[in-house]
Amino acid sequence: MNLNIKATNIELTPAIKKYVEAKTVMLEKYFSGILDVKAEVELTTHHHHKGQIYRAELNVLVPGKLLRVEKVTKDLYKSIDKVKDHMALELKKFKEKKADKVRRGDKKNK
Repeated sequence: MNLNIKATNIELTPAIKKYVEAKTVMLEKYFSGILDVKAEVELTTHHHHKGQIYRAELNVLVPGKLLRVEKVTKDLYKSIDKVKDHMALELKKFKEKKADKVRRGDKKNK
């Protein structure tokens, strides 16, 4: 699994990088065929009245499909956690669909 991490409008500190790496490595237990992961963390524009708003995004490339999840919260680490949890659900769904096709005998998408 290849991992690329990008930070926009914030500094990618070693702590943030380590946290994102730890969360994305966990995704392999849901689907072992992950080819590439692109993670982006961002501090959205500063004009919000309610404080700073953080966005986390994961793009996961699996054989034949690109899965994308984005979450926005007031806490950077909470955004990362939420995006990891939602991506885990997407990977489970993808794995089940793939298994159903194999069970049905669909030779095209094995």
